[in-house]
Amino acid sequence: MSAEDLEKYETEMELTLYREYRDVVSIFKYVVETDRRFYLCNQVDVKARTEAGDVFFEVSMSDAWVWDMYRPARFAKNVKVLTFKDVNVEELAPAEIDPPKA
Repeated sequence: MSAEDLEKYETEMELTLYREYRDVVSIFKYVVETDRRFYLCNQVDVKARTEAGDVFFEVSMSDAWVWDMYRPARFAKNVKVLTFKDVNVEELAPAEIDPPKA
């Protein structure tokens, strides 16, 4: 497989992922961004934890969709993320979750 073929494959995968996102975004209530992933979910809980003087975040999500083109299944019933980096949680307003018309 050439570098050009690989780039074309990744571009097609990203487009497929975007289309899936566009199709499912309206069924979720929250957007959660961590340093490694982007999630859509209907329930989220973020807790700051301290261990040995270090602070980290425990993020628990239910009924989630993961933005990751390499995952064979992007829907997950429960997700738990532990991170030392920032976590951004936004509640989507009904007007914000209408996907753009193609």
